[in-house]
Amino acid sequence: MGIVLKQSLKNTTITYIGFAIGAINILFLYTKILPDTYFGLVNVILATAAILMPLMAFGIHNTMVKFYSSQKEGEKDAFLTLMLLSPLLALIPLAIVTWFFYDNIATFLSKENEIVKDYVWYIFLVAFALAYFEVFYAWCKVHLKSVFGNFLKEVFARLCIMVLLGLYYYEIISLDFFIMALVGVYLLRTLIIKFYAYSLRSPKLDFNFPKETKQILNYSLLIILGGSAALVLLEIDKVMINQFVAIENVAYYSVAVFIATVIIVPSRAMHNITYPLTAELLNSNKLPELSKLYQKTSLTLFIASGILFLLIVLNLDELHQLLPEAYRGGFYIVLLIGLAKVFDSLLGNNNAILYNSKYYKTVLLFGVCLAVLTILLNLWLIPSMGIEGAALASFSAICLFNLLKLWYVNAKFKIQPFTTATGKVLGTLVVLGVLFNYLHFSFHPIINIILKSVLLVAIYAGILYRFKISEDVNGVLSKLFNRLK
Repeated sequence: MGIVLKQSLKNTTITYIGFAIGAINILFLYTKILPDTYFGLVNVILATAAILMPLMAFGIHNTMVKFYSSQKEGEKDAFLTLMLLSPLLALIPLAIVTWFFYDNIATFLSKENEIVKDYVWYIFLVAFALAYFEVFYAWCKVHLKSVFGNFLKEVFARLCIMVLLGLYYYEIISLDFFIMALVGVYLLRTLIIKFYAYSLRSPKLDFNFPKETKQILNYSLLIILGGSAALVLLEIDKVMINQFVAIENVAYYSVAVFIATVIIVPSRAMHNITYPLTAELLNSNKLPELSKLYQKTSLTLFIASGILFLLIVLNLDELHQLLPEAYRGGFYIVLLIGLAKVFDSLLGNNNAILYNSKYYKTVLLFGVCLAVLTILLNLWLIPSMGIEGAALASFSAICLFNLLKLWYVNAKFKIQPFTTATGKVLGTLVVLGVLFNYLHFSFHPIINIILKSVLLVAIYAGILYRFKISEDVNGVLSKLFNRLK
């Protein structure tokens, strides 16, 4: 776990910086600077683009990771050429369809909120930028160089958006220019990572594609389904809220979801490096090492996500006091989405195992079925329950999907992520959650959050260190305590 832990810690630091900037943007700048309607519009553009991204990327960001380690040195340029050109198989037809059927697409997306009608091309451009960003980011990952790409993904765009919000606040730019510049930020980010990826290995166009090209493209086509299904589970709620209720509700929902999404920061950071390592272990058929990685990633991520969940839920009332009144609801949204994110983290590198194995087709079928279920649940619950219905739909679908993946890995590989340490962490979290639920301070909300958080983290870290629940976490804590001494 040396290289995993080292790069994961760097990525975690970067990702937390990005989330801190994102928190400032979403909780304090967007909510107070941008009109609710336009904040909702920004979320609709980004969520719809995210759903389109796997299709536009043609699944290449996953395909590259799976097949790169099996390519011989003399075949890698041809493989990279194939990876760079394959997304055009989806991008060109989508551009043509958007051009000729723009009015129909715009009318559908703006059925409930007319403001969306003029921004269909913005959605396309952001989706294009997201797609090729992931392609070039995957190229960095296969060289085990994920840190700079993670900086661009987590920090760069949010920092640029912060600047744009400041410019709009001081009336240096207009609202329309802000939305246009937002699209430009994502395009610029893609251009930067392209040059960085080329610096790691400059591609040489070679049209003598690998002999297994048909297998590679078939895998990519199936991964499109899997990637789309996964993002439907994550993003379709925001898109469908736009179809049933006023667009400002997308803004309120997005704030609550962002608060809960902080829970998966360690998971996102660790997966940047464990994904290619998992692919390599599977390609080498090293199942004992794979089982060990599975359990270690699960335990480490559960330790991190569990305490983050408690910090968020136990401090939510104080946090809501810092937000505009319209954004103060959503406790159950945070609770449901937060629990779903903890469950995601508990599965460790489960996704990497499935999508890099020979069983990926079955898992993709599960994902597609559950994506359809998610859409149906949203169609049923949003009209009757509003944005809380969207949260319940997402929670139900994600938990069911995770249970299926957990069962399937155990059935096919005879490995599972849980150990006795998992139960110890769960017990610790439950006890601390019950105790701190009754702890309240009467100071300013910020001071209350700091006091409760410091006390909770200190006790949690002390328990982990004293009882040596995790070898990796204990090593990090030991270094930290030694530095403090």
